[in-house]
Amino acid sequence: MLEQFSGVPFTLLSFFLVMTVVVFVHEFGHFYIARKNGVRCDSFSIGFGPELFGYTDKLGTRWKFSLIPLGGYVKMFGEGETMQVVEGGKEESVPRELTPEEKKVSLKHKTIGQRAAVVFAGPAVNFLFAILMFWAMFMTIGRPVTEPVVGQVVEGSAAAEAGLMVQDRIRSIDDKPVVHFEDIRNTILLSDGSPMTLVIERDGQEQTISVTPRLSTEKDPFGNDGKRYMLGITQSGETGREIISNPLEALGASVGHTYDIVDSTFIAVGQMIRGKRGTEDMGGAIRIAKYSGQAAKSGFLNFMEFIAFFSVNLGIINLLPVPMLDGGHLLFYAIEAIRGRPLSERVQEWGLRVGLALVGALMIFGIWNDIVHL
Repeated sequence: MLEQFSGVPFTLLSFFLVMTVVVFVHEFGHFYIARKNGVRCDSFSIGFGPELFGYTDKLGTRWKFSLIPLGGYVKMFGEGETMQVVEGGKEESVPRELTPEEKKVSLKHKTIGQRAAVVFAGPAVNFLFAILMFWAMFMTIGRPVTEPVVGQVVEGSAAAEAGLMVQDRIRSIDDKPVVHFEDIRNTILLSDGSPMTLVIERDGQEQTISVTPRLSTEKDPFGNDGKRYMLGITQSGETGREIISNPLEALGASVGHTYDIVDSTFIAVGQMIRGKRGTEDMGGAIRIAKYSGQAAKSGFLNFMEFIAFFSVNLGIINLLPVPMLDGGHLLFYAIEAIRGRPLSERVQEWGLRVGLALVGALMIFGIWNDIVHL
């Protein structure tokens, strides 16, 4: 019991570090582009709620840490009035006319393109941050690589039934080339249980076989049980690390790896929507905290990879076309560009109410999944 309790502060500290880094990166994207477009930024907060500590810079921005470390925000002049009404923090009233000097630094009075750039910058910098992190790791520590050769076939598994054998080299899965064993694992994890076509090399000859992955209980890299589609094979040989010394090649690999994360996420979400995949993998703050602690305990490299992975996912989530999120604001701007005028304050207010309800429901669902998962 004491050992378990002693791990809680470490997990919370790891969670705080992950959230601080990723949220700072996201909000700094908004902040930087806002200032470049002449928007006055009143505050930059890591976390929500009452301020814990902070300072004010020479341009009047209050940089602060707040009590609830579940996100952050940049408060820009000329934005947020509708949101304050939705949250109940401000009574509905006719806003006063801004002075010409105030309009110059107001987000609301910038062009659609400028406002869209400010909003899009947050998720964009999340992706850029992940790419740079993977780039640095690939050039210094390397990326994990294992030959795509079957080392063992589990008796009674999907692989055994399909006729896979030890020392078979898997060349492709559903016409998707396989270079490393990690490619096999990533492809199978995204399976929805449908038959897959494998091209293998056996005794110098290529063969084509069909295999249907089976849903099984598997431990993730941190030792947590989860249901996954599996073939029932293990790798042959140990996993090594390939250092990419060419900067351009490493950059291309990091962009490709980030794209694979985005692509895999959309595939998994699409499968959930179609009912091909369960929703047990959707988690909330509790699971993020748990995985943060586990990643930190497993080493610096795994912790950095987790931060980069989480940064990509934060960027994806914020681009969803849901009012309250960056994607919702971009949707409003797109409608404004098509109509030639913005939506009415009443429509935007109700859109934000719906968005707030959807985000709240997803948070509650994620926490419920976390409790069940634990």
